[in-house]
Amino acid sequence: MAADLLKRLKQGIFWLDGAMGTQLYEAGAPEDCCTDMLNLECAEIVRSVHTKYLAAGIDAVITNSFGANAFALRRHGFTDHGYTISLAAAKLARYAAGDDKYVLGDIGPSGGLLEPLGSVKPHELRDAYLEEVRGLTDGGVDGFIIETMTALEELEIAIDAVKSISRLPVFASLAYDPAGRQARTMMGVSPQQAVERILPKGIAAIGFNCGTLDMDGYVQLASLYAQLLSGTDVLLLAEPNAGRPGFQDNKTVYRLTPEQYAEAMLRIRDAGAAILGGCCGTSPAHIAAAIKASRP
Repeated sequence: MAADLLKRLKQGIFWLDGAMGTQLYEAGAPEDCCTDMLNLECAEIVRSVHTKYLAAGIDAVITNSFGANAFALRRHGFTDHGYTISLAAAKLARYAAGDDKYVLGDIGPSGGLLEPLGSVKPHELRDAYLEEVRGLTDGGVDGFIIETMTALEELEIAIDAVKSISRLPVFASLAYDPAGRQARTMMGVSPQQAVERILPKGIAAIGFNCGTLDMDGYVQLASLYAQLLSGTDVLLLAEPNAGRPGFQDNKTVYRLTPEQYAEAMLRIRDAGAAILGGCCGTSPAHIAAAIKASRP
């Protein structure tokens, strides 16, 4: 297992991987499959994606467990598989990463709304996250990344679930959309609100991923977050999409080239982001170009 993650984070820019789902499909996964179940049913496909990103030069692999909570798995008929899927995801990533690279356990949203806006009960959501955290912990992760969150209440429940089991570092990430002068999440959360509510939870990093901003919007968001985090020990995390999503033949497409993405990532780094990676539309080529451009 790699050296202590917190110590490594203090040594300079830390690179994460990029999009997982689209890369799994390109590697041969069926379009209508539960991508989290691939950890159990098609492990080699998952391992191949990890290997490609590692070859791009990243510092940490993110597990293929974004939807491995009971609520998200229920849509595929795998409600009770959260622990086993998460365990397999962590073991696959750990095997690919070896002893020199890090593994972050990926935790995504439930896909529902908490009461009273929706039907998700807080204690049931916490139980679902606990199963996922147990599997990722037993599989040997070095830390956790809770990402694509839009509601602070759900993010807080996920963080609390992690911290009730593990003392490993936690990264928190929210998904932002354009909203007038300032980006907000789908549930109306501003960067200021996120920092105010989440920093007291004792996280190692906070920032953004996914959403529908263009690259200029991500740069502006990074600058704002950097200002809000000034004077704290919490690092800024940035995993933007490959630009704003578009549509072609009824499919979502991202048109930013690796070179264009690399240029934008340098601007995000210079704005203050210390942990960098990619989300939708990015590929090993995008991440490799950004890493290469960031080196002297």
